[in-house]
Amino acid sequence: MIKAVLFDLDGTLLNRDESLKLFADKQYDRFSHLIGPITKDVYTARLIQLDSRGYVWKDKVYSQLAEEFGITKITWQELLEDYLSEFKYCCVPFDNLLLMLEKLKERKMLIGMITNGFGQFQMDNIMALGIEDYFQTILISEWEDVKKPDPQIFLRAADKLGLQPNECVFIGDHPDNDMRAAKHVGMKGIWKKDMQWKDVDVQAEYVVDSLMEIPTIIDELVGGKNGKLSVL
Repeated sequence: MIKAVLFDLDGTLLNRDESLKLFADKQYDRFSHLIGPITKDVYTARLIQLDSRGYVWKDKVYSQLAEEFGITKITWQELLEDYLSEFKYCCVPFDNLLLMLEKLKERKMLIGMITNGFGQFQMDNIMALGIEDYFQTILISEWEDVKKPDPQIFLRAADKLGLQPNECVFIGDHPDNDMRAAKHVGMKGIWKKDMQWKDVDVQAEYVVDSLMEIPTIIDELVGGKNGKLSVL
């Protein structure tokens, strides 16, 4: 019997691509007089490219950005500090995020989160989305001193909820860090489809495009039905 739904954050609940684009545009507006003769489109596009969807440390992103564009009137460290303090004001949720969480709450599901990243930064983003009160447990890799895909962080989340892994469903967008890792510890997986992985064999019982498909899948799992539901 499924009793808990665990979520990834970036790319699953938080539309990080749109959030980063919004942030980059606003950062350019704040510092265009110090950045130099670079257009907003060029600055934003290069920042997004160097960020590599969050998988490159921001110190490397900003130091390279400053070097490439010859930015000297403001340091890359100051741009990084601006990212750390201002990104939370640019958080864009995926559609129907709050409605989906409400429906899971109505179903008496325990709800948790496992996300990689820096503790306070990620918590600020969670609070910016206004979703923190829906979660009975939130595990952030910096604070847990372990990160996905390490099995320990998945097992710890289940333990904090007082459950066995096979009583949990994990929902995420990364084929390895989320889906393969969750399956490894005995959780069922729901893959929040991300087209960058379109040629990858994702090990998940279910595939969704929209967050609003999740409550229906939970109903199916709780009802004891088997088989895959793939929404292509």
